[in-house]
Amino acid sequence: MTPSQRPQLVRAVGLFSLIAIAINGMVGSGIFVLPAQVAKLLGPAGLSAYVAAGIAAGLIVLCFAEVGALFDRSGGPYLYARAAFGEFVGFEIGWMMLLARLTAMAAICNAFASYLGFFWPWAGAGAGRICVILGSIALLTSINYRGVQYGTRTVNLLTVSKLAPLLIFIAAGLFFLDPHRPPVWSIPQPAALRQASLLLIFAYGGFEFAVVPGEEVIRPRLNVPIALLSGIGFVAALYVMIQFVAQSTLPDLASSATPLASASRRFLGPVGGILLTAGAVFSTTGTNSALMLVTPRILFAMAEGGQLPAIFGRVHPRFRTPYVAILATALLGSACAMYSGFATLAAISAIARLLTYMSTSAALPVLRRKMPDAQRWFTVPAGPTIPIAALAISVWLLTGSSKAQISISGATLLAGAVVYKWQRASRNSRPTAS
Repeated sequence: MTPSQRPQLVRAVGLFSLIAIAINGMVGSGIFVLPAQVAKLLGPAGLSAYVAAGIAAGLIVLCFAEVGALFDRSGGPYLYARAAFGEFVGFEIGWMMLLARLTAMAAICNAFASYLGFFWPWAGAGAGRICVILGSIALLTSINYRGVQYGTRTVNLLTVSKLAPLLIFIAAGLFFLDPHRPPVWSIPQPAALRQASLLLIFAYGGFEFAVVPGEEVIRPRLNVPIALLSGIGFVAALYVMIQFVAQSTLPDLASSATPLASASRRFLGPVGGILLTAGAVFSTTGTNSALMLVTPRILFAMAEGGQLPAIFGRVHPRFRTPYVAILATALLGSACAMYSGFATLAAISAIARLLTYMSTSAALPVLRRKMPDAQRWFTVPAGPTIPIAALAISVWLLTGSSKAQISISGATLLAGAVVYKWQRASRNSRPTAS
């Protein structure tokens, strides 16, 4: 079968679905606990950290928007790094992206089981927990296996389901603000602001989900920038309002283990706590749904590029999905979720995300030189200023990583180099067709 005769992916992801993927990547389980941690660091000045982190994330998103508009294939940051810096750097970025998504999927599966245990105690521990984790992965795998349109519809539905409780929390909370609350825009301590901003920049992360399935996006060069900028703008406003309501309705916010549920119970009664816990269940499910859509496309793109075994690049003849990559993602994600030492592996995710941001920010000026005649649907203003600022922010964030995180990530990069060398040697040793 010639390449032109092989089944191809189908462009079925529209603009609304792409925005939903970006929002789903950013709004996860973290926002249900972050308001307390920010209040602990900054007190009533917590809103300043959300604004600072939102601006920082926005600069990085601008770089993704311009670079993403240059490509119409799958892979996202892996594709950009490979085009800008060559095969080895591209492989390492793709390798870290892949492992970060798998560990994130495992962590979120465990969080999902914990939240579900609030309603159904059997699901929160022991065999029940294992069944819930494996069952949720199996369900999402089945949906995405049968077509990208089913995967995106699931993401859309779960995005609405996770946002609804948060929007109700904001709308209802505005009627119960404490009139004696401290001023919300007081000047924060610089050191505490950095700590809180570092914490929150990861809450804004996940927008990059939208750039990975490029081969299945309708008009990707136009829709990717719109989705990224719309997603970050919406989430920034959402986060600021959530923090404002939380710190204006819950006096002991800094000491609360469940800040949104506690604040909601305060002004909506028991139904408020149930509403926000249900929101956390939908939130974790929604994020994992987006991960199950995005992660196989990284495997697929790396296989298409000849940097992973070609089997991961197979497309189902009927459903037009990368079905082998989907099944592999499900198996690897399940294995990570079952691994008892997963908390250590989760350190990979933070560094991998920063490397992704750094590589894409650095790729922007390089690709401007390499692709001067490419049609650009979106261009970041101010020349190299914003890419340099985005790169500097990413490096600054990287300096906040622990020695353990750096050691684990260094070992992961080394393992990636070994896999890269093995795959390249294997590819070069294959006989060429006469």
